[in-house]
Formats: sequence, structure tokens, C-alpha cells
Amino acid sequence: MKDPIRVIIACDTFAPSINGAARFAERLAGGLVRNGHDVHVIAPSNENWFGSRQETHDGASITVHRLKSHRMPNHKSLRWPTPLGMRREIRKVILEVRPEALHIQSHLMVGRFALLASRGINLRKIATNHVMPENLMRYSLLPRWLYPMAMRILWADAGRVLKKMDAITTPTRRAADLLERAAGLQGVLAISCGIDASKFANQTPTQNSRPVALFLGRLDDEKRINVLLDAMSKLDKFPALELRLVGDGGERDRLTAQAKSLGLGERVHFLGHIGDSELPKAYEDCTVFVMPSIAELQSIATMEAMASGRPIIAADAMALPHLVHDGDNGYLFPPDDADALRDRLERILSADEAELARLSENSIHLIQSHDIAKTITIFENLYQGIGEEAPTTLDNEPSYMLPIGRLSASLRRRVEEFRHDALNLRRRAEDASEYARGRFSGAAGEARERLLEVRGEVREQLSEFRTELTEAAKKLRKKKGD
Repeated sequence: MKDPIRVIIACDTFAPSINGAARFAERLAGGLVRNGHDVHVIAPSNENWFGSRQETHDGASITVHRLKSHRMPNHKSLRWPTPLGMRREIRKVILEVRPEALHIQSHLMVGRFALLASRGINLRKIATNHVMPENLMRYSLLPRWLYPMAMRILWADAGRVLKKMDAITTPTRRAADLLERAAGLQGVLAISCGIDASKFANQTPTQNSRPVALFLGRLDDEKRINVLLDAMSKLDKFPALELRLVGDGGERDRLTAQAKSLGLGERVHFLGHIGDSELPKAYEDCTVFVMPSIAELQSIATMEAMASGRPIIAADAMALPHLVHDGDNGYLFPPDDADALRDRLERILSADEAELARLSENSIHLIQSHDIAKTITIFENLYQGIGEEAPTTLDNEPSYMLPIGRLSASLRRRVEEFRHDALNLRRRAEDASEYARGRFSGAAGEARERLLEVRGEVREQLSEFRTELTEAAKKLRKKKGD
């Protein structure tokens, strides 16, 4: 294990808020804690209470410093931290913790004030950008004709703030290229948010006899759920298709009315937010995962669906083509084109078992390059100022984007072995968690020790298997590329 690091992660949004940036920060913090580091999170309050306390996130006990905040009246979930006194409060935390590194998750509010609060203090400053101005415009109350000018101003502002950092990262190379071009930056590192694929392992084959399409995420404008509803209304060949929408957002009422007007009311289910323990089952029960969004810098939900072994349909926009390789693990469609989305849905719903299995295997194969253990290691190094020459995750290897077609027999066996082993190890970890909660024993200390031991075994065994699988895949792709 590396020497322990003290790090502060400053977020504009953090659990229990549900969005990609919040999930990344939560899982990064949890992974760092499990690796033995001292992690403090600074984030807006999500209730009337604010201050410092221990909170449990991603199965880890994390010190969270909540800032006084209020809900934005024109947004269903976003909270706005109170600027008055924020710099003083953050500086107080920094002086108490004395971290080696400060990792901001956006330049907008908390990250900006944290950077100001750290002036004169010797620490490493890292930024991960999860922000696209396009995501903010719908709720800005600005007239549409001002959007282009506003986005130029916001990108320029991002550049001014982020230039002060020791290292700048974003989840994909496409997102890094956009940030460099739009904000006038250089040397932005592409580091996948990462995922623990074992949490979503299952051996349930993808089926379309009882077809279910799933979307999971915020029900906001840039997600383009309205396009998905339009496509479904045009899908005359498959009237039994059920659409499940997991999440909430500012567009929910509008989308509910649209589904009703299209005659889809009984086939579209708005499920709201679900807990982490329910996520694997939601993916496992679907036939296809659909992400019609036009503004994804990565998409953790899409990665979770891939880890579940599900085919993906996604808009050919921003970073989604980095995850969805057209014809390999699903299909891309032109953004906002409901007819094209209907066509891709028909392909999945009319596919035979062999084709569905091929798409599923390729999803699991591709997600191995997004191992969160690698992501955490890279950030551990960045916090200490080492290994910065070209730190990146395996999804940025040239071989990652090569066509797959059908996996070789040996790789298919490896994928199936991974699914089997990951599922068994996941069950062991779940059993250990039950034990630690006292259902199998009242000895809390012994239970905690057993839980940590099993989780360590799980991570070690899956890491070794993922490495083998990834190396074999790289050799095969290089061979195909030659």
C-alpha cells in the first residue's frame, strides 16, 4: 500500500445527490479511504444541517464538511452553496486538515472558493472537470439567443480558474480535447471515472422476449428523454416494449405529459431514484440501456450497464462513442433523431440469442479498461506529484477503439469466467456486509474485521483477473490492427 495521503475533495455536488460528478467523487473518496488515506470532502449541505461529521458513502466512513446551501428554485436537485463566508469556512477546514492535496470537481462554486482559500498554503492542486456549459443553459433563465455568448464566457472562465492547477483531468480524451479547445488549456489528462465491474456482475442472459428499455440518470433537458419517448411511439413492431426511467429531474412533469399524449402512459414507468443496492437488479432486468444525451463527458450509468453485460444504444455525441462502439456492444444514432433511435431499438429487439450474447460479451469486454482501481492509483500519484508523464487509463490505449466483431473463443471464455467469479465474489462481499451489520453475529469488531478481509480478497482477485483479461484483449486487438 502507498504511504497514507491527506486529501480534500471539494465538490459542488456530492451524495446523496445523484449525478455523474457526485458518483465519481463518492467512489473516488470511498476507494481512497479503503486504500488507507485520510479523505475529507467539502460539499454543499443537502438538508438544513451543515457542519462537519462522519458519513458513510460507498461503504466507507468519510469526513464530510457540509456548507450552508439552498435549493435552486428553477432546478429540482441542484443546491447552491451560500457564497457569504464560504472562503473562510473552507480555509478553516484546510488549516485543520493540512492536506497534501486539494482535488476540486468543478470550477463553479465550491472548487473556486477552495482554490481561493488555499492561497499561501503548500499543497498540490488537482482539478477534474465534469462541467459542460450546455448542461446549465436550460436552467439559466437566459433567452436562447444569448446561449452561444454565455457558453463562450463560461468556457473562458473555466480556463482562467483551471490554469492555476498543478494537474487538470477529465474522464475521456474527447472531453479533454473539448476542454483544451474551448477553455484554452493544455495538457489535460484523460482519466476514466472508473467502475468496479464486479458490483454489477450477473449471469442473466440478455433477452428480448419480454423487452425492457432502461434509462438511468437525471431527467433534465440535455438527456433528451423526449427523443426516446418519440422513438418508442414510432416502434409499431414491438408494442410490448416497456420503458423504465430511473431518476428524477426538472423535466419529469413534462415527460409524464408527453408519454400520456403519445399513448405510452401504461408502458412508461417513472421509477424515481433508487438506492445503490437496487442498481444491479435494474440493469440486469433490462434488454437494452438507452442514453440519448447530447452532453456526456463520460456517463457512469452507461458504464454500469456495460458492466451488467447489456447492449447499449446511445447518441453519437460528445464522449458516448468512447463507450458505445457501434455494432460491437450496441449502436449509436444521430443526436435528436427519433427515427434513427427507433431503428436501433428494432435491431436489438429483433436480434436472436447469439447476437444479444455477442453484444453483451463485448460490453463486459470493453468495460475492463475502465477499472476504478487504476483510476484511484493515478490520482494517488497525482496527489503526490509522481508518475505524471502520461498517466491515463487503459481506455485511452489505441487498441481500445479497434473493431471487435465477435470475441475469440478464448476471450469469450475469459469474459464468462469473469462474470462467474465476479458474481461469486460479489455474493461473498454481500454476505460479509450482512455479517458486519450484526445479522450473523453480535461481535461488531470481529464482523468488521471479516468484512474488510473479504473485501480485500475480492478486490485483489478481481484486479488480477481484470489484468489478465485486459492484456489478452490488447494482444488480440493489436493483432487485428496489424
